[in-house]
Amino acid sequence: MWKIAVLLPLPPEVIELIFAPLKDRAEVVLPPTRDRAGQHAALAEADLVVGDFTGELPMDAEAVAAAPRLVFHQQPQVGVDTCDLDALTASGVAVANTAGANTRSVAEWAVGAAFALCRKFAWTDRRMRKGGWPQLDVRGRELHAQRVGILGYGAIGAEAARLFEALGCRVSYWSRTPKTGAVGTQLELDELLATSDVLVVAVALAPETAGLIGPERLALLPQDALLVNVARGGIVPDEAVLAALDSGRLAGAALDVFEREPLPPEHPLRSHEQVLLSPHAAGASAQAQLNVIGQVMANLTAVLDGRPVEHVVNGLPPLIHRR
Repeated sequence: MWKIAVLLPLPPEVIELIFAPLKDRAEVVLPPTRDRAGQHAALAEADLVVGDFTGELPMDAEAVAAAPRLVFHQQPQVGVDTCDLDALTASGVAVANTAGANTRSVAEWAVGAAFALCRKFAWTDRRMRKGGWPQLDVRGRELHAQRVGILGYGAIGAEAARLFEALGCRVSYWSRTPKTGAVGTQLELDELLATSDVLVVAVALAPETAGLIGPERLALLPQDALLVNVARGGIVPDEAVLAALDSGRLAGAALDVFEREPLPPEHPLRSHEQVLLSPHAAGASAQAQLNVIGQVMANLTAVLDGRPVEHVVNGLPPLIHRR
């Protein structure tokens, strides 16, 4: 019988319910403790693994070495930055993500966050809760009048561009690869930054995008620009965001992702008046979570059947053969 190590941070009864359709064909193994030792114990005899979307139990080279029987890794999210793809590929482990499962959810969050920044929803709410009545200080701006720049034109960036354009925004985008039939105007990176009243970061984290939008590039944004980051914190360093806010270059930032997660309790972003915070949950809609579960289960079933799996990201043949 196949063994599936499940690293999801969910109660055992929930995991049992999710994976019940496979119980006659595979044994689900959970980490005895939620730490590296527990992870390695679960991986020791695992043929398949469902990864951890929190990043607490990364599938790094050490974890790969602890899983000598592993043939398939299913990451339950789009990002695979917590997986050592080189180590997994060298071990012959195919890696798949859940591309497209949370596209609409994250794109809607980006639009909602842009609305919130334009109209100062979070700032006004905080003032009201403290007993204030900031009616004369809350002048905002209408979203449709903003020039929106989309940094990264994958599935999420493309969906966000479509939604922003439907609201009347002038949309531009930057992509590492050429696009056909795209919504908006493709621009070089510096030109995009110089013409974006609202910058939406939706590009994947990779060696070439880490730190891509640092202090010098943030300085290219129009004065009082707004930043929405639904990608990864490492693309726009936290300190650069804080400096741009304090200098007035940024009038506000909506951040779903951070360089270090969870964001430390004492981090200055938590107390900054012009920041809207979210705990890496832009894709956490009920619909998106069902999509993720559906894709995970479809791929695991395909492996058990000896059929091709979808959304392989490390270039290995998508057909997984029985050991």
